Amino acid sequence: MPATALSVTEIARGFSEYLNRVAYRHERFILLRGHKPVAELRPIPCGRLLGELDAVLQSLPSLSVAEAGELAADIDAARSGLPQERLDDPWGS
Repeated sequence: MPATALSVTEIARGFSEYLNRVAYRHERFILLRGHKPVAELRPIPCGRLLGELDAVLQSLPSLSVAEAGELAADIDAARSGLPQERLDDPWGS
């Protein structure tokens, strides 16, 4: 969505309204002083970039071989306790 240019005075008069538009509609505004851009009012990006995935994975703690085996056994035990439901084909006759 392109940014809308507004004067600093206009933003100041309706600051709460414009802040809500940024927060809930994800709109962006370029603030002008004397017809010159001086600032931008925009939502803060949330989440992480895909390029940061390797660093995030590297920051996670590692499991020892024994811990990994215990985790696998716990997962298998939890799965075996689940009810074995048969999925019916909704298109079958």
